[in-house]
Parts: sequence; structure tokens; C-alpha cells
Amino acid sequence: MNTILHIDTAGPDALIGISQDLKVIATKQNNQSNTHGEFVQAGVEELCKEAGILLKDMDAIAVTMGPGSYTGLRVGLASAKGLAFALNKPLIGLSTLRLFAKAAVGHLIATRNALLDNKQLQVFSMIDARRMEVFGAIYNSSLDYLAPEKAIILDETLLHSLLSNGPLICIGSGVAKTKILTQHTDFQNKLPLFLEYTYSIHEMAALAVDKFKANDFEDLAYSGPAYLKDYYQKPLIK
Repeated sequence: MNTILHIDTAGPDALIGISQDLKVIATKQNNQSNTHGEFVQAGVEELCKEAGILLKDMDAIAVTMGPGSYTGLRVGLASAKGLAFALNKPLIGLSTLRLFAKAAVGHLIATRNALLDNKQLQVFSMIDARRMEVFGAIYNSSLDYLAPEKAIILDETLLHSLLSNGPLICIGSGVAKTKILTQHTDFQNKLPLFLEYTYSIHEMAALAVDKFKANDFEDLAYSGPAYLKDYYQKPLIK
């Protein structure tokens, strides 16, 4: 049985949890983005007490590597690296975009959606960025890449091109701006399926177990967040 501690501070809400194989046995959430650091440190201790598990008994530490909030990713990865180093445990890095895709496929399975049987199915995971840009990736139903993680400018031409390749599911915080592009009449006969929810510790556990079994771990010294674009800070007005 693999016991894994999960840390996710990539988005506006922070998640921490403990799983044993695919079973989530404890989880906590924080919705105040400016307190994620304090939440993780105190929350991990509380989780261990709740689950009756010592930190030293964890088999690995799993953390979302991005893309996502610049500050949030740094907070989560620093906490996870610190724990992994202190406990001498492997660090598992998870993509937020793949987690969204995992949640989308899980929704299709749970609802017995016929789209799951379509070999041309595309899952477009997207995290809102500036203006009409998203950080995104496209997967098939097996979570293999159809298009790698990158910064993407959303426009009607892109959506028409994707829809011509097969059914399209959009999930993530970029869904709202994508919906705006499909309000024109030329999209009425063929629309993406929009899923307006996020992933959970359950998706983290599923992907982390696969990586643990494959010994697919991060280098504690050299691994860093997947920002996909350089951080931009608005210049101060003098």
C-alpha cells in the first residue's frame, strides 16, 4: 500500500490530502490564496493526526508543478521539497493540466457519456491567462498528449480547427472565455462540451500512484515550477 501526501497550491484554492493507493483518507482545503503557505504547514500536521499516520511513514510527497499561480506554485513546491528532503522521500510532480484532463475523463466515465467511446475525442485543459490567452494542453481519453503544454491564444479559427478533428471537451478556468467565442451562429451545429469544475485529491492520487509505481520522481535540486511563460510584473509608476 502506497501512502502519499499531496500538496496543491497552483490555483486560488489550496488542497492537501493523504491517500493510500487510490483511496483518499484525509483532505483539507483553503480558499484564501494569500495564506497558502501557512495553511500547508499547519494543515499537513493536522491531516496526519486525523489519519493516524506519521509523516515519516509517507512513501512519497506529490505536488502540482503547474502551470498555475506564480506565487502559489512556488509556495507549494517549496513546502513539498522541504518535506521530501527532510523525510528522505521521493517527490512526485503532477501537471495541473493533466489533472484537469483526468477529471474530465472521470466525469465521462461516471456519467456513462458516449463521447468516451469516440477515438477522436479531445480533452482541452486550460488555465486562464491574460486577455484571450490560456495555458493549455490537449489530450485523448487515455491522457496521452495530442498537443503539448504551452501558452495558447484562443480564437474562433483554433476552435473550428479542433472541432473538425473530433469531439472537444474544455475544462479548467479558461472555459468562460472559450464559451464567449462559441456564441456566434457558425458554432451552433458543433460545440465543445464545457465542464466547469476542477480536479480534486482523488485525481492527484490516481496520477501520483502511476508515477510512484513507475519510479517517475522529480530531482529535488533541479526541478522547478512549470510556468510556461516568463513571469510578468507590472512596472511601478513613479
